[in-house]
Amino acid sequence: MERFLPSDEILAAVVPVVVYWAYSGVYVMLGSVDRYRLHSRKDEDVKNLVSKRDVVKGVLLQQLVQVAVAVLTFKVVVVVAHSMTPSSVCVRFMASWISGDVHGEGGANGGSTSWLVLARQFVVGMFVLDTWQYLWHRFMHRNRFLYRHIHSWHHRLVVPYSFGSQYNHPVEGLLLDTCGGALAFVISGMSPRTSIFFFSFSAIKGIDDHCGLWLPGNILHLCFWNNTAYHDVHHQFYGNRYNFSQPFFITWDKICGTHMPYKLEKRPGGGLQARPAMPYTRSKSSVR
Repeated sequence: MERFLPSDEILAAVVPVVVYWAYSGVYVMLGSVDRYRLHSRKDEDVKNLVSKRDVVKGVLLQQLVQVAVAVLTFKVVVVVAHSMTPSSVCVRFMASWISGDVHGEGGANGGSTSWLVLARQFVVGMFVLDTWQYLWHRFMHRNRFLYRHIHSWHHRLVVPYSFGSQYNHPVEGLLLDTCGGALAFVISGMSPRTSIFFFSFSAIKGIDDHCGLWLPGNILHLCFWNNTAYHDVHHQFYGNRYNFSQPFFITWDKICGTHMPYKLEKRPGGGLQARPAMPYTRSKSSVR
């Protein structure tokens, strides 16, 4: 019976995509709850510079590339795992050392993995992905050419919504999300089975950050300062050069001086809005 079941590698490539659309669908259904929206439904239709049809097409294209790269990455890791070249041994040792799995309890080769090792791998993966995405995200805002021709695609969504989370220029999707995810997988030393949960959680977190809803009791808002309102500030004109951190922590914004705290206010006409909680200035070199 087991031979008819998909492998962990296939599940790790496909499940996060299924989770993305299923979780996005939940927020689409909740979008009618106006009192928790950070923007009105009218603004969502009027202010955004791309149609929802094009957003869906763009996200599906990115996810197709993600699945292909994920499968390729798993195959490469298997080859490296069975190779005894000095470079492959070094890569395996570094991944095991960083993730705390120096005795081979788990990792890309499979096998049983303790909860402590899993937690370490998750934390390392989150740190790697956050670091990679912060550096590239900020660079794409600082570089006029990259912003205008690549990153501006994502900022066509002035009023973010759930399934627009992964709407990017194909180059950005490959570089930030796909390559960043592959790097987090390899460096953390997690197994394909562990990566199913890691990348599904990453997808959920990204959707929550873009959903445009401040729902009471949202556990992600309780656990992370990098949340829906925090990222919404970045999508607004005044916050374009702040709050680059994604998708988990705000550490790099704090360290690098790009952190803009927010406050939630009642929006005229109903609902809520995120506003800067501090004075801010815009650089003359701003690309927007």
